[in-house]
Amino acid sequence: MTQVTDHGGGVRSIRVPIPDNPLGHTLVYLVDTDAGPVLVDTGWDDPASWDTLVEGITGCGTSVTEIHGVVITHHHPDHHGLSGRVREASGAWIAMHAADAAIVRRTRETRPEGWFAYMAAKLTASGAPDDHVAPLREAPRSLRRPSTLPGFSPALPDREIVPGELLPLPGRRLRAVWTPGHTPGHVCLHLEETHPDRLPGNGRLFSGDHLLPRITPHIGLYEDPDTHGRPPYADGIEGPEIADPLGDYLDSLERVGRLGPAEVLPAHQHVFTDAPSRVAELLAHHEERLTGLLALLAEPLTPWQLATRMEWNRPWADIPYGSRNIAVSEAEAHIRRLVKLGRAEAVPGSDPVTYTAV
Repeated sequence: MTQVTDHGGGVRSIRVPIPDNPLGHTLVYLVDTDAGPVLVDTGWDDPASWDTLVEGITGCGTSVTEIHGVVITHHHPDHHGLSGRVREASGAWIAMHAADAAIVRRTRETRPEGWFAYMAAKLTASGAPDDHVAPLREAPRSLRRPSTLPGFSPALPDREIVPGELLPLPGRRLRAVWTPGHTPGHVCLHLEETHPDRLPGNGRLFSGDHLLPRITPHIGLYEDPDTHGRPPYADGIEGPEIADPLGDYLDSLERVGRLGPAEVLPAHQHVFTDAPSRVAELLAHHEERLTGLLALLAEPLTPWQLATRMEWNRPWADIPYGSRNIAVSEAEAHIRRLVKLGRAEAVPGSDPVTYTAV
């Protein structure tokens, strides 16, 4: 399959593979500027992915050594993973929103066993059974070379992406749009230029994982090992300091829908048009899911119990270990939204904490 696609107007995409992942690939975009080519995301840190990226950049008529800058939509390793190698090869700067840059710093400063301990505590607090948590407790003993584990040594960014501001790219108008939810510092990038094929709408949007044509991005909790896995609202406190990732996502979806771009250039799957319709579908999907969860919460349930009862793309018994952890985090994000809306509450004194509809 051809790895490079020309989208016109000095924008091309490169299909960079993600090893052992059903998503298949990350669409890395190369944008021509008067200062040199700039990448939007880079792909997973893997030898085959690096080779594909380098070959794709060459196929775009330039070379990796000529890359001027790297703009990261969010910190996940299938987007930010190869940023450090690009910078080493070219001297390019790396730009990221401050909230995700803080996660990068925290990841680099926290030893892998700290993350495993956090995940074990978090899953225990969610009501996960001991046989599910045990591998996380045992994992630190098997670590030999932590620095080689994917995602544990992400590159520190050089520049901050400031929401609402144009990025300093000579000859282009690329404005940062803060779209938290998938991560706290996720950004979309609005190319405020006439579409090369004169499609109706307001420019083009590099949407990262925020807006995808056929799948919904994962919305979990904003991870922080300093919380030691403590569940939300366990003490009945519902202060504004507690993050609401799903609420953030829904709000930023509406913001993107109002932009009305002529075309959306996502990080996975394929380019598409009619962003407002896709936004409306995603808003309806999450409202339907929240309504379904309220029905399940007619009886007190832990996040783990709720996750096992939710509808996924396959039966719970067929969901792999790592994906079950992601599913529980998604369930927790939806619970947190329901609590914020006053439609659910924690059951006082429950341990692990259970939730029920109000």
